[in-house]
Amino acid sequence: MKEFTIANLLNLEETIAKELFEGKTYPWEVLPEIGDFIRRLGKTLDSNEYDYREGDVWVAKTAKVAPTACVNGPAIIGKDAEVRHCAFIRGNAIVGEGAVVGNSTELKNVVLFNKVQVPHYNYVGDSVLGYKSHMGAGSICSNVKSDKKLVVVKSSVKKNGALKCDGENRMEENDMVENCMEEIETGLKKFGAMLGDNVEVGCGSVLNPGTVIGRNTNIYPLSPVRGCIPADSIYKNKDEIIAKE
Repeated sequence: MKEFTIANLLNLEETIAKELFEGKTYPWEVLPEIGDFIRRLGKTLDSNEYDYREGDVWVAKTAKVAPTACVNGPAIIGKDAEVRHCAFIRGNAIVGEGAVVGNSTELKNVVLFNKVQVPHYNYVGDSVLGYKSHMGAGSICSNVKSDKKLVVVKSSVKKNGALKCDGENRMEENDMVENCMEEIETGLKKFGAMLGDNVEVGCGSVLNPGTVIGRNTNIYPLSPVRGCIPADSIYKNKDEIIAKE
């Protein structure tokens, strides 16, 4: 699971929430702490740069928030961010500098790093989106399993047509791979997706609970995605994940 640690997924210099991630291994570990962190951080923000709004909402003076948008606290809207018509921020949300939250997009318990774009009819709940990641129109993060069980992160890595695992179950290319899988129990009932820096998610895709996507990866439109997707790859379907050249 080393590839899917905070250090390998996210540039912490590109978020006001850097302190939230420090001392943790995996990005989903921050999910239960986002709300309290926002309240603490908000009180330290420079009043010359941020306006305070009732309900523990801090909005940068250079941000653009449409009058039709609904922003519930605790929330921080970063510098030069744009929150567009009918966006719905339900609380426990950090919107990074230069980020875009678009028409009818809904956020809940999330950290959007700087310059993230969720611009058209997106749902992003209980998730972390890395620097410059982008979700195409209508793509969503599903954050609760249909059986309501706790989310388990599952990782398998394809290489040259075979799965290659870390740890005791390391497999060679010609070995059987049925049991080649790492799992981490998160203890979380609500867990959407963790997107590394510069991830591109195609229109209409569904990121199922516990999805983790490595840096610089592209997801084809209309894709149902689950598990861990390697960095620098193109996801066509669960059986076809191609390394970028």
